[in-house]
Amino acid sequence: MGLSLAMKKLVVEISKIIFYIYAFLWLVKPRKAKSIDEVYWLFYIDFLRLNPKDVEIIKMNSHELITRCRNPCPILALAQHLNLDTRYVCRIVSESVCRYVLKRLNVDIVFERNYSYIRPYANGCEERIILKSQKE
Repeated sequence: MGLSLAMKKLVVEISKIIFYIYAFLWLVKPRKAKSIDEVYWLFYIDFLRLNPKDVEIIKMNSHELITRCRNPCPILALAQHLNLDTRYVCRIVSESVCRYVLKRLNVDIVFERNYSYIRPYANGCEERIILKSQKE
């Protein structure tokens, strides 16, 4: 017999707490991003530990970064294992943690995830990061 919906939601919440703990520990060493390029390297490569080959840069200029990630994703795997919608699991586990980390890198960052372009419904997960202080 599988897990009940309540148990699945508890697993998702515990996963969010674990991700927050990782983010908090990663942020013990102060890090700041003054440019979109620094945001890319600090957030995607250092914090999320993604391989650059798994991060397609759709758009990058002085104030905006749009990416599509195709990395082996533990949140996608969790959603599939629990038989829950990835859009729900990703929103709960990842969204607030990503905003938390990005705001500590630079308070002028706005983070958006495109839930119309997310795996397994698309071939990657699309995100947009705007650096308001650099807006042209």
